[in-house]
Amino acid sequence: MEAAVTKQKKHTISMKVNHNFNALARIAGLFTGRGFNIDSISIGEAEEEKMASCTITTHGDERIIDQIILQLDKLVDVVSVEDLTFLPHVERELALIKVVSTKEKQSEIIQVANVFRAKVIDISPESLTVEITGRKDKVDAAIGMFEPFGIRQVARTGTVAMKREYQPKE
Repeated sequence: MEAAVTKQKKHTISMKVNHNFNALARIAGLFTGRGFNIDSISIGEAEEEKMASCTITTHGDERIIDQIILQLDKLVDVVSVEDLTFLPHVERELALIKVVSTKEKQSEIIQVANVFRAKVIDISPESLTVEITGRKDKVDAAIGMFEPFGIRQVARTGTVAMKREYQPKE
């Protein structure tokens, strides 16, 4: 008899939390204490005073994700939590990529940046710094295209996400 195979799927979890020094520690502690992995986490001020928006991406089967959602909802500082994975939503990541450059290679690097609708935000005789936003796969692809030039440094925000306001009628 074959064992049931559980499918690990990427999930995007969006939360509103109290904006204090304990909130992030409690959220991260929940994940580490139960052996759940965080693929990315992003937290920042929300539109409401003393609140923060937090986006976590993680992988797991439905049972694990349901457990994570239930546990997050029980945390003192979590005001609301929602799995956006199967809901219409937008998500973006920002990356700054410092690409090794020479004067001769600058225009080629700028052409690659233009393909990804990225912006050159800093330039020096030895490097170009490119800002790119998009879904994780777009950012990954851009980094891959810059690798042949040489990458000095990459800084990524992790995913930020929110539910779409417009919900199509079925």
